[in-house]
Amino acid sequence: MFFTLPTLFTWARIVAIPLIVGVFHLQISADMQNLLATVLFVAVALTDWLDGYLARKLNQTSSFGAFLDPVADKFLVCASLLVLLEMHRVPAIVALVIIGREIAISALREWMAQIGASRSVAVHMVGKLKTTVQMVAIPFLLFHGQLFGMIDTQSVGTWLIWAAVVLTIWSMVYYLQKALPEIRAKVR
Repeated sequence: MFFTLPTLFTWARIVAIPLIVGVFHLQISADMQNLLATVLFVAVALTDWLDGYLARKLNQTSSFGAFLDPVADKFLVCASLLVLLEMHRVPAIVALVIIGREIAISALREWMAQIGASRSVAVHMVGKLKTTVQMVAIPFLLFHGQLFGMIDTQSVGTWLIWAAVVLTIWSMVYYLQKALPEIRAKVR
């Protein structure tokens, strides 16, 4: 199921990454760059919900889609964090913790699958919450201005991204704790 409608929405998230990054290289005002990047990010992030909904509704779930969906999310979040880091809207420690966790947990999941214990690191609610908070924080940070003349998006985004860091660490500890018994059993 490489090119079902739900999978095409997942591919769209990946294809949109250079567009979001590229907006900041257009010869337009910084405010317009921020607005375009934010609108693109929000539209693309909504496809994360849409592809899952359509896959279930159209009975088009697949192991490829289950693989690609979190990869698309990770690419989108990591690319956006690097843009925000370059623009001095997030500290390096935020990007390091979030990106480092994604690499570590992806490697852990791959290893656990190889030893036949992938169920012990299956997606958990804390991981989903972490992704949701990241996906809400990033548009606030991309917008980087006053929303509706009264919401300082940089402040809101900063609070949210730090909440995402806490959830990132929490979810990493959770997955490592779940994997530890399997790791101990296989290492002996």
